[in-house]
Amino acid sequence: MATHDTLRIAVVVGSSRPGRRADQVAEWLMGRTRRRGTPEVEYRIVDLAQDPLPLFDEELPPMAGSYANEHTQRWAATVDRFDGFVFVTPEYNHSFPAVLKNAVDYLYAEWNDKAAAFVSYGVAGGTRAVEQLRLVLAEVKVASVRSQVGLTLSTDFTAADAHGPGACAPGRHQHDAADRMLDELIAWAGALKRLRTGRATEQALVRN
Repeated sequence: MATHDTLRIAVVVGSSRPGRRADQVAEWLMGRTRRRGTPEVEYRIVDLAQDPLPLFDEELPPMAGSYANEHTQRWAATVDRFDGFVFVTPEYNHSFPAVLKNAVDYLYAEWNDKAAAFVSYGVAGGTRAVEQLRLVLAEVKVASVRSQVGLTLSTDFTAADAHGPGACAPGRHQHDAADRMLDELIAWAGALKRLRTGRATEQALVRN
């Protein structure tokens, strides 16, 4: 049962393409979290294909903190409840998908002072997508951990043909990489949660 001290981590499925691999990768990671058995951490999948956002359509910039549209308000409430994020992303043309960029761009304060980790995949492990995503997240004040998981299509998936999604089947070394990444994410998310809580307490005292 979640408590006030529970860390809430979203596993963000960052692709909405039909036939995508991202949902399989997210389920593999969720399996790793269950095997680790960390009761103080609650993981939830947030799938960008389940409740799609239109291309950014707010009149005011996100920094204004005034969201007019219902879909923006729903997305803000979703992001706000989490302390950290694992972004699952493929690599498209040396970067990450537009659907994920759009989702980040919609908000500002809800991202601030939280932690992120990355599981990428692609011909070259998706590492270039993560390098791009780190820069974008830094602008909305998300701290990203060093360790990441990069799955290679030729070795970490099984497929009947080159174009099908196949099955996510990472090697043993990827399990170890995921554990290191999650350990770092939990540490950073916990530290930043304490920072946010302390700041909110100070602001409440000033108002009173």
